[in-house]
Amino acid sequence: MSFSSDVKQELAGQIDNRRHCQLAELMALLSAEAKLEYTRGGMSLCFCTENELVAAKYRMLVKKLFDIDVAQEMSMYTQILRVDQPEELNHMLMGLKVMDANGKLQHEDLSADGLLLQKSCCKRAFARGAFLASGSISNPEKSYHFEIVCPSEEKAILLQQMYEDFDLDAKIVLRKKHYIVYLKEGAQIVDALNVMGAHVALMNLENVRIIKEMRNSVNRKVNCETANINKVVNAACRQVDDIRYIQKKTGLDKLPVQLREMAYLRLEYPDVSLKELGELCDPPVGKSGVNHRLRKISEMAKALGRE
Repeated sequence: MSFSSDVKQELAGQIDNRRHCQLAELMALLSAEAKLEYTRGGMSLCFCTENELVAAKYRMLVKKLFDIDVAQEMSMYTQILRVDQPEELNHMLMGLKVMDANGKLQHEDLSADGLLLQKSCCKRAFARGAFLASGSISNPEKSYHFEIVCPSEEKAILLQQMYEDFDLDAKIVLRKKHYIVYLKEGAQIVDALNVMGAHVALMNLENVRIIKEMRNSVNRKVNCETANINKVVNAACRQVDDIRYIQKKTGLDKLPVQLREMAYLRLEYPDVSLKELGELCDPPVGKSGVNHRLRKISEMAKALGRE
């Protein structure tokens, strides 16, 4: 299974024992994947999903909250779950704050009523339901991307604001007539998993992040060391070329004693570092002293016409 499927399997198995949280999670499922339909027989609440785990969670919540057995049918790969008995449907819609006591619809688009999301625990349950219904997360070994598809901008903004309450900087983008609430940073996705209660997936993601960060750190160090080595090699090559240029033009014997010693040492030991080169001098010279003498040699080579 994919990482996204693993997360949904973990979330589908979580049963909150608080009624208000169950209502919030059920409302999230309906807000994402359900619609009210009107036929000659009256009104029907239709919930559609291709995920058996989500369908089972929906049936369980409806039964637990309202003692309703949801009718189910299949259409291709989609499971269609209906509640169409008037008394049962009204009871369910009133409990979810979609309908008032007089039978008037308050949220015909099945957007969540603010009364269902007053508590932090209910917001966590709503986030869990929203991800179960229409969320996905990429394989963290490849990239970091977390998203939830919303059918309207208003529902996307509600979800975005809810994530802000948990200090998550979720963004919204329009994609093929749907509004996508998404996170791109690994640390933010870890926090989102924590909000939903997907702690096993959180630990798996953290393990991947640690390994990736270790690899990146090693690569950075290797690249840095490689760059330093290249820098040292290039500098040594320039120094040798300067010395050979002077040797060709005037000869090294005309150099001052200290510079002549350094020139012969560099020709004999072209691969050693400045520190090692200084230790070969008699008497030994520090790194800055070696650098000073080689710079003088370079200036003399330029004075003789070396470009």
